Amino acid sequence: MGTVNVRKRGKTYQYYFEAAPINGKRKQICKSGFRTKVEAQEEGNIAYNEYLTTGLNFKESNISYSDYLDYWMQNYCKVNLRYNTIQSYNTIIEKYLKPNIGMYRLSALTSVKLHSFITDICCKYTFSRTYFSNILKVLKGSFREACDVYGFIKYNPTITLRLPKIEEEKRDAKHIYSQEEIDKILTRFKDNDTFTCAFLTSCYTGMRTGEVFALTWNNIDLENGTIHIQHNVYDKKKDEKGKWFLGNTKTSTGDRVIHISNTLLNALKNYKKKQSFFKKLYGSNYHYYHLEEVKNEYGKVIEHRIVENENNLLTIDTLNLVFTRENGVYSGTDITRYPFKIIHYELGIKKCRFYDLRGSYATKILKNGIEIRDVADLLGHRNIETTENYYISSSNESRKEANDVFESVTHSEIINKISNYSY
Repeated sequence: MGTVNVRKRGKTYQYYFEAAPINGKRKQICKSGFRTKVEAQEEGNIAYNEYLTTGLNFKESNISYSDYLDYWMQNYCKVNLRYNTIQSYNTIIEKYLKPNIGMYRLSALTSVKLHSFITDICCKYTFSRTYFSNILKVLKGSFREACDVYGFIKYNPTITLRLPKIEEEKRDAKHIYSQEEIDKILTRFKDNDTFTCAFLTSCYTGMRTGEVFALTWNNIDLENGTIHIQHNVYDKKKDEKGKWFLGNTKTSTGDRVIHISNTLLNALKNYKKKQSFFKKLYGSNYHYYHLEEVKNEYGKVIEHRIVENENNLLTIDTLNLVFTRENGVYSGTDITRYPFKIIHYELGIKKCRFYDLRGSYATKILKNGIEIRDVADLLGHRNIETTENYYISSSNESRKEANDVFESVTHSEIINKISNYSY
């Protein structure tokens, strides 16, 4: 063991070298088919070096943090994380990690240097604490795998790394829709059935935007008044087949069955009838879609892509999508883009999003006596802390009501007499 040998096998050359014995028997690693002895020797040397490092192409002393991040993204993130998470991580890596500390050797980065980096980032930018936490999460995750999974470094310098104290925190705007605003929006878009029905679906269920536009009629039981939320829709770079993909819900608890109110049930029934009318009206010009499996290099199915049927034919595997345009064209979450420009600039309802219907739903049902655990289950949250921290908001009205409630239970003649402060 320790030498790469080359021999001729017919008209081509083969390299071979000794591997570790198994059950006391000698083993060899070899590969044939090289045109020249030199080519076989070169490839054999590469294979032998990879064998000695268990298939890893670089060592602790040589690899830069930038190159390691590329390796981590390819071998860990793309295998274990969802597409949108990968995109977020990549943005953080390209904008903040590589430009600032990517030039250093992975093994040379210490906890002192990394603490200085994260402190500088927090001082330089006015992001929300959540976004700073995401930067720290990527940093800590990359070093954790470098140490515990790949063995590129002997210890993890980010174990004790924390965010510095941030005095002024810029919070993401959360808009709670009033009944007046909801009526105003629905009146303005009364002729856009797809948007208004999608709007009502999120408004009355608190579903995520991607969950709403991933719905098929197979998910909706109009007879029993339930929706089985199973999927989330997301987009990637557009090509000749489009850009929309159907994935699982954001979390395992996101796969859930919810009961729908009579108002939404009536809306969905009428919307389905109208959609059926347009299918007949457009005939062969109506657009239909199906799911196409996307496989990796090993043949494993990793994604399901929404692809238009050839020649708009209705087939047995047609995806019976709910929220499509009048002629059946599927635009995913893009259906909300133009209406919200109108909502912001024409209707004057600023800084609101389709997604804020989710928080509005949660806040209103909690305010009216629904238990926080039930709210979390309806939203598909595993932990009630997520519901409390990110989806429940207060308003001037609710805060005034809280004080009124306190006043109603905390009153006495003594208080009334003292508070007069006669003179």
